[in-house]
Amino acid sequence: MDEILFDSRSELDKLPFGAVTAGTAVRFGIRTAERLKAAAVKLIIINDSDGERSEYVFPQVWTERGYSRFEGSVAFENQGLYWYHFKAVIDGTERVIEKKTEGAGFTESEPRSWQLTVYSSDYTTPEWIMGGAFYHIFVDRFRKAGSRPVREGAVLRGDWGGVPFYKPDEKGEILNNDFFGGDLDGVIEKLPYLYNLGITCIYLSPIFEAASNHKYDTADYSKIDPSFGDEEIFGRLCAEAEKLGIRVICDGVFNHTGSDSVYFNRKGTYGSGGAYRDKSSKYFEWYSFTEWPDKYDAWWGVKTLPQIKKDSLSFRRFITGHNGILEKWMLRGASGWRLDVADELSEGFLRELRNTVKSAKPDALIIGEVWEDASNKVAYGSRRHYFEGEELDSVMNYPFKDAIISYVKTGNAENLRETVETICENYPRPALNCLMNILGTHDTERILTVLGGKHCTTRDERAAESLSEEERIRAKLLLRIATVLQFTLPGVPCVYYGDEAGLEGYEDPFNRRCYPWGGEDIELIEWYRALLRVRKECLAFAGGDYRTLRAENGVFIFARYRSGVKALTIVNLGCSNVSVELSETDKILIHFGCDISGSSLLIPHKGCGVIETAEF
Repeated sequence: MDEILFDSRSELDKLPFGAVTAGTAVRFGIRTAERLKAAAVKLIIINDSDGERSEYVFPQVWTERGYSRFEGSVAFENQGLYWYHFKAVIDGTERVIEKKTEGAGFTESEPRSWQLTVYSSDYTTPEWIMGGAFYHIFVDRFRKAGSRPVREGAVLRGDWGGVPFYKPDEKGEILNNDFFGGDLDGVIEKLPYLYNLGITCIYLSPIFEAASNHKYDTADYSKIDPSFGDEEIFGRLCAEAEKLGIRVICDGVFNHTGSDSVYFNRKGTYGSGGAYRDKSSKYFEWYSFTEWPDKYDAWWGVKTLPQIKKDSLSFRRFITGHNGILEKWMLRGASGWRLDVADELSEGFLRELRNTVKSAKPDALIIGEVWEDASNKVAYGSRRHYFEGEELDSVMNYPFKDAIISYVKTGNAENLRETVETICENYPRPALNCLMNILGTHDTERILTVLGGKHCTTRDERAAESLSEEERIRAKLLLRIATVLQFTLPGVPCVYYGDEAGLEGYEDPFNRRCYPWGGEDIELIEWYRALLRVRKECLAFAGGDYRTLRAENGVFIFARYRSGVKALTIVNLGCSNVSVELSETDKILIHFGCDISGSSLLIPHKGCGVIETAEF
């Protein structure tokens, strides 16, 4: 018999569940074993911003089945991050109660606290993305529709689908200067494909003028890179996409620029101006020099990416001010931004960015690149406040990615449950509803390669290697399971271009190969199309409530609920079959490897299925 019973995820013990809006009264209930004869229980709340501690005494409200229950309510008036634990008064002595891996218990040391996120009641996020799906396009490798120029010194490849350059030059530098010719015209050409697939939002990797093929070394924020097109082409892309119900969001790289840029101009490409060449340049104030011109702060020490000073007011005005960069591209048709390395952007900048973006388009979307739990992230020694209603809408969901991949490879359902429930508990509902659920990006190995499990020692091996037929069959089976989870858990799935077509690839640049037009894996494309159809047709996946029903012995089952509709996702990586009884109103939305016998759906090992039913 446990001495303490408290589950922060149970509405019996904490109501409402998870994060709350400022001004909400939260009811806490905790049970102590009757034999302890606790006289009272105290709730200790710590404000993360200033360390202020508040203490509330809860009286006993009933005794039943060997436990005494203590209960009380606390109103959280101000937004912010809070931590809480309890103390039980036993024989006149206070004993500290902390968060345990399972439930709660006494401790004699510094307690592990529970988290409570309190956010602004004005915090809303766009509803248009919630039942849809992102499609992440690395422009140079998606589709070539024209013949556009590349800058001097770049290499225009004529072997679409070839291995991207990966070896350093004679100076030991990897230049990322090979181009396959993908452009915005190509994205426009393939809009019908994306529409028929079921995509509702295109997320473009950086498209502004830059020397590299990846464009994270911005040369000019005010221009589309000539190899991709121009302002008119970008505007046409957004307009044509909108006709199909598809939005376009851009990649905002605002922590650093390229050294070969109009702002820094190390190579002299842009004349005699720029911070590197002229101390009187209007851009000089953007950068930090320890010894001008060659010693300067650069992102992670990469000299081609000089870092922007976080307190540079002129840079902030340039990006977020009236007639600035954000407004320019929003007016051209962008429906929002994915923010590169959001952890490195100042909170003041993020607040200004949000105000500008939402003023231009109230339903615009702002997604940050954050690799951890963004609700309590500490970056460079400071707690971040992404989710209080003044900065981001949501983030890229790396915690789900890692947990899903781990589950499909190991069958550890308990770990998946803990990750999913932690994010659901810690994130405000507006952020949770538009999480960008990924299985792979331009920064990670292709999901098929990860699930194939083939390990190569050298980059030369990784450049040449592909999965064997047996490895690919196994990887595709696991991918079906992984995508069922990706598409039905809280948040919005994001398809990295070519994943649906069966692209493989290890780390950068092998994960950035060209889309295999004419050589697609049609079976996989049809699977993705079916999953996207399920999301569109089932209301429960557009911001519905979440509840884990089973997570043990390799089996993971959860439900989503919204407006009288319930959807059930069942994945079986256990040793025994799982059988689900179907009612007359139940509808099997999609399944893989399952048998339907009479009124039962039989899910065997490595099978999965999604069922919709009316909720009564």
